[in-house]
Amino acid sequence: MPEGPTGDGERRPATPDTTRDQNGPGLVTDELIQLEIGPVAHGGHCVARYDGRVVFVRHALPGEVVLARLTESAPDAKFWRADAVEAIEPSPDRVTAPCPVSGPGLCGGCDWQHADLDAQRRMKGDVVAEQLRRIAKLDPAPAVVVEGPEGDGLGWRTRVRFTSDTEGRPGLRRHRSHDVIAVKECLIAHPAAAELGVTGARWPNTLAVEVIAPTTGTPLVVAEAVAGRAGDKLRLPRLPAGTNVATRDTEGLHQVKGRTWVTEEVLVGGKVRPFRVTGTGFWQVHPAAAQTLLDAVLEAAQAQPGERTLDLYGGVGLFAAGLADQVGVTGSVILVEGDTRAASDARRGLHDLGQVRVEAGSVSRVLPRLAAQGGPLTPEGEQGTRGGADVVVLDPPRSGAGREVIAQIVALAPRVVVYVACDPAALARDLATADAAGYELKGIRAFDLFPMTHHVECVAVLVPKGERPVAKDLPVAVERPVRTGRPDRPNRRPERPGRRPERRG
Repeated sequence: MPEGPTGDGERRPATPDTTRDQNGPGLVTDELIQLEIGPVAHGGHCVARYDGRVVFVRHALPGEVVLARLTESAPDAKFWRADAVEAIEPSPDRVTAPCPVSGPGLCGGCDWQHADLDAQRRMKGDVVAEQLRRIAKLDPAPAVVVEGPEGDGLGWRTRVRFTSDTEGRPGLRRHRSHDVIAVKECLIAHPAAAELGVTGARWPNTLAVEVIAPTTGTPLVVAEAVAGRAGDKLRLPRLPAGTNVATRDTEGLHQVKGRTWVTEEVLVGGKVRPFRVTGTGFWQVHPAAAQTLLDAVLEAAQAQPGERTLDLYGGVGLFAAGLADQVGVTGSVILVEGDTRAASDARRGLHDLGQVRVEAGSVSRVLPRLAAQGGPLTPEGEQGTRGGADVVVLDPPRSGAGREVIAQIVALAPRVVVYVACDPAALARDLATADAAGYELKGIRAFDLFPMTHHVECVAVLVPKGERPVAKDLPVAVERPVRTGRPDRPNRRPERPGRRPERRG
């Protein structure tokens, strides 16, 4: 049986002792085991086995032999978790992590700082292919080559959310923990965000501080008040001149200095197009991400003049603007967005495009409502023309679109569906649903728009099996309790290192 150091110069068997030094049920903090590391798995870890039990190991790489500290090891658990603290036989892909708070027991924001950037992308491609094979049942699964922007993987994150500790110091959370590690800098943060000095100041009575460094114009800092505190009463530190500052509480956003929104820009049809993003509303965090995904979506969609298109989970209108350029004034674009503030920004940003219609509300409820009102989404269409939609673009939250929305999309009988996904497992589930309903995967591209983390963005193209079907009546969504979220971003992923990445493109 492998042995681990005791810290007192002696060695003893590294059998997990769940009765000692526990921080909670099944949590062991001082037992070390030796593991042979197997393949990479979805979620930023690799798979190993210990006495027949699966162990998910962070800070390891495939093919290594490591000494790992158990972090979750309940005796009746289906699997354990561990952190590799020493590479006994290191992989040639292993590098020294550039960040001093990246490593076992430290910041949970970066999963792969200990891996060469090319190796990170190979592992992400392996994860996407494995999810397509295991969940979507694609055999053979397509080979996935992850495309990446230029750079060393640092200094890219234009939106960073720092959690405040009990003393008001901004920091980042440990992996799978509420503990906050106060930091002086985040190495994956964009220089424009890092230069504001947010981490060098104290932020009393704040839950978190979010820094937004847009592609154009001045940055925005939003301080979120702790429960019971009014945002407009917070005492905030001094920031560099020209910085926009706002606060947020249960009542919404409060202007402190300058604007409560930022401007982002991309090229649409060869011309620069601005988009307004209010508060901490969603926009892709890598400077190259919005343009990269827009170009990939439009290349896949190939929308033609006069066609009817849908942009589902459309945010502030990135993809809708591109689709509008493709279909022209004789075509139509319906953007559906569940967040009212984002929908308002979309209306403002796309007001000059008469072929675009913005609908605020849940996708699963808006689509049947529009179809019931008559018009192009009904099976008969307008004036006897073919109903449904020609092109559907969707960029759902991390949980995916789900069976109801996929069924509604299939009922619209589009000639092509372009699915933008930030989670390969959710994508694979929805692909399996679509395949059973008659739409198959034609192609997939993957992009490394979150370097140093395990996250990967995919653009999948689905087409009908055989001839294009005829549009049908849309199934109505089953009513479910509505979850509440943050005032300006309900049910969205927190936008910060250490948690999941942004929801949409």
